[in-house]
Amino acid sequence: MMKKTFCVLCLLFGVLSSSIAFGASLQPLVRIKDLTDLQGVRENQLVGMGLVVGLPGTGDKGDMPLRMMQNMARQYGLGIDLKAIKSKNAAVVSVTAQLPPFVRPGQTVDVTVAAMGDAKSLQGGMLLQTPLRAANGSVYAVAQGPLLVGGYEVAGQAGGVAKNITTAGIVPGGAIVERDVPMSPGRGGQITFQLKNPDYTTAQRVADTINTLYYNAAQPLDAGRVEVRVPQGLGGNPSRFIAELENLEVRPDAVARVVVNERTGTVVMGADVRISTVAVAHGNLTVRIEENPEASQPEPFSGGETAILPRTDVEVTEDSGQLLEIPTNTNVRELVEALNGVGASPRDIISILQAIDQAGALYGELVIQ
Repeated sequence: MMKKTFCVLCLLFGVLSSSIAFGASLQPLVRIKDLTDLQGVRENQLVGMGLVVGLPGTGDKGDMPLRMMQNMARQYGLGIDLKAIKSKNAAVVSVTAQLPPFVRPGQTVDVTVAAMGDAKSLQGGMLLQTPLRAANGSVYAVAQGPLLVGGYEVAGQAGGVAKNITTAGIVPGGAIVERDVPMSPGRGGQITFQLKNPDYTTAQRVADTINTLYYNAAQPLDAGRVEVRVPQGLGGNPSRFIAELENLEVRPDAVARVVVNERTGTVVMGADVRISTVAVAHGNLTVRIEENPEASQPEPFSGGETAILPRTDVEVTEDSGQLLEIPTNTNVRELVEALNGVGASPRDIISILQAIDQAGALYGELVIQ
């Protein structure tokens, strides 16, 4: 038996999906450290190419790991012919890491390892010493250590079982930092906060909040940056000044926005979204298709063969529609109650919102992912 259900919305609608969330009517108080980042204080990406050994026959089949092994042997004064190296226990891998701010030489960071060739699995492997370089070509860390692979793969002659990905893993604390990245926010007499979500109103509120403690010390440069002058008495120890500013609370502002994800069926509407007067009609059309094949039996001694004859039953049911007027200045909660009032399921709301936006009645940004 097969069933097909179609949702038809007269005026505004289509097909949608599965969940909806909406915020409170008032933005919460948020610390400045959760709204912003300090300009110049950031992570740095490191990358390298290394060799994983000790694999149980699941390594690369090509010549690349053999050539790397030959080069390593030469560094130790051993001249080995490439044809003399026969091994499937090694794999060429890419090694990546994030160098956090303020780390010093001698500290360790985690590294991620992924196979670059046709290795079947890196489970049980050991990463040999690999230099990690930044975009400027300088070595900032050196990685080495046993891999942790979050899965397994077991195979026999007729089949096998695999869980998760076995061609990538991590080495916790596997990279030792050899060089740090100098960062000194506030040493030049000023610091700059960068908003994670640029907004002119929020930037001005951040500056106003800081100026309540330090008169005329902060000013917004644009929607994404707020510049703060370090007081003369705190210039020698800007860390304490930054820590004090980070814990100040600000009520952020946001653009009225509706985010729609048609793949997952999620709708998230901001608290400031408004709807002008609009009428919404809702109806349901259900098409039910059922297959009931019949067997055709020939007469005795007729020489015929039994045949299966197709038989399809189609039933169409249409519910009575409803027309609802949504008044002007409707907020998120009132809009959801109105849509529920016409019997719209979460699967209908995405199409209704898209149609309201096309009609020019949605005052906010509609983002479709």
